[in-house]
Amino acid sequence: MRKGWVIRVKPEKLEEYKELHKNVWPGVLKKLKEVNIQNYTIFYRDGLLFSYLEYTGDDFDADMQKMAADSLTQEWWKLTNPCQEPVETAGEGVWWADMEEVFHMD
Repeated sequence: MRKGWVIRVKPEKLEEYKELHKNVWPGVLKKLKEVNIQNYTIFYRDGLLFSYLEYTGDDFDADMQKMAADSLTQEWWKLTNPCQEPVETAGEGVWWADMEEVFHMD
């Protein structure tokens, strides 16, 4: 399964966000792999972050709950979340807004 999301990055936090992602903590990367995430990329353009990943597991929601329960991941998010804000159309309580896949080529 391929997933794409979008979120705003606060202009005053863009460089901090980029710096954090130059040296993602090894434990955070390990957890991403443990929950069946691969080929994970975040792109930036015009105040927006676009996230793309491929999920290879059998239960996406359960794996995302495992990741969210991980204490190291929670510490990482305490650094990255203040750099972000949801897009206006994200919906109530939605942080990274889902994007619709309209084309894919292997």
